[in-house]
Amino acid sequence: MALNSATEAFVERLGEILPDVAFAADPAGFLVEPRGRWVGQGVVVSPATTGEVSAVLAACFEASVAVVPYSGGTGLVGGQVLEDGPVPVVLSLARMNGIRSVYPDENVIEVDAGVILHDVQMAAADVGRLFPLSLASEGSARIGGLLATNAGGLNVIRYGNARAQCLGVEVVLADGTIWNGMSRLRKDNTGYDLRDLMIGSEGSLGIITGASLRLMPRPTEEATAMFAVPSPKAAVSLLGVAGEQLGETISAFELIHRQGLDFLEEVAIDHKRPFRDTPEWSVLMKVGLPAGQSPQGALETLFEAADGLVSDGVIAQSGQQAKALWDIRETIPEANKRIGSISSHDISVPISCVPEFIERAPAMLAKIGDFRINCFGHLGDGNLHYNVFPPKGRDRSEFVEQRDAIKAAVHDLAHSFGGSVSAEHGIGRLKVSDLETYGDPAKLSMMRAIKDALDPRGIMNPGAVLRAK
Repeated sequence: MALNSATEAFVERLGEILPDVAFAADPAGFLVEPRGRWVGQGVVVSPATTGEVSAVLAACFEASVAVVPYSGGTGLVGGQVLEDGPVPVVLSLARMNGIRSVYPDENVIEVDAGVILHDVQMAAADVGRLFPLSLASEGSARIGGLLATNAGGLNVIRYGNARAQCLGVEVVLADGTIWNGMSRLRKDNTGYDLRDLMIGSEGSLGIITGASLRLMPRPTEEATAMFAVPSPKAAVSLLGVAGEQLGETISAFELIHRQGLDFLEEVAIDHKRPFRDTPEWSVLMKVGLPAGQSPQGALETLFEAADGLVSDGVIAQSGQQAKALWDIRETIPEANKRIGSISSHDISVPISCVPEFIERAPAMLAKIGDFRINCFGHLGDGNLHYNVFPPKGRDRSEFVEQRDAIKAAVHDLAHSFGGSVSAEHGIGRLKVSDLETYGDPAKLSMMRAIKDALDPRGIMNPGAVLRAK
């Protein structure tokens, strides 16, 4: 069914549903994405309740006007902007930002979908609990978007993706129907798991308006270390040794190439150098242990046991030193942004295949041109951010014609290992063609059938995840 633009008459109709404060005075900030690759369009509205979201969607469904959900706006695959076609309604969750209920004895917190991740973390801390989802954008990313994209981040190795940290969701469907799936139950075998269907759907099936989230006990003792390793193969072996010694106490295990540290120097981002001589590869890891156990001692024992795998190491002796080490990892993306990548890739491969992928990829890219590569990411779950940059002194604009070839080379190689071309950032609009290229045909057919059943008029984030009809 053809979509219609949000006309002045339709906006007047929305004005009968929503108060004046719900209409953005300056919509420009809602119509761009962080890397500036897309500039969208739309009438921006910010409902404050699930009922208001329902009324807006019912009106859009009746008028066949597209709806583009907007959470924190931090997504990197264009799922929050719509450049072309009829003018949509951009539905912001910013005013749905309340903590609904906290159940410390159950380790559950219920929140509106517009709550910022950091605020959920603080609310959990207030009752002596941990909400472990953690990523660089946690000061602006909102829960609804994090669930809609099944966000990953630093702690996946221990706690899982966003999906693993959610018990239930409240969702408004395309026609305005409200599904109250805000369950606090750990066990519920009453039919299809619609929660998991909505998580990761990127607003293409409905809008998440609330969530029941799992809380965890706070580790009494935590410690951070950075180890210099000779190669990714040694890093994978170190992960195995760490797993044998520390088990599930490992919450993060990050692989970092020296190019990322060199970029910090190149763009003059202030940081403390962990080593006198920057190693080719290093691992940044964090462990958390119960009271009475020394995580620093555990890391020292690991260093001694990792004979031949580790050439140097720094174990943080204070919270400030730990923060300095993690600041290095968290500011590498900012350095990447300032340098300007030609093509960035969020891929995953089986953990044992990571070393071979890293070994083979540069040779494939060398056939296309001369590039700098910054490879880093979450080794503990096989997720690499494999980003390709121009030679020093040259601008990425000179290499626009090579971008597609670079992306195809990286994605083809990841796919050959049984990997994924979108490990944690989602599909959005950027990777729709990649999903069509690498996705299993049966899976794509089932996805299309679900989309058609739940969104028969195609108004929900058209062109995201699946190509618009």
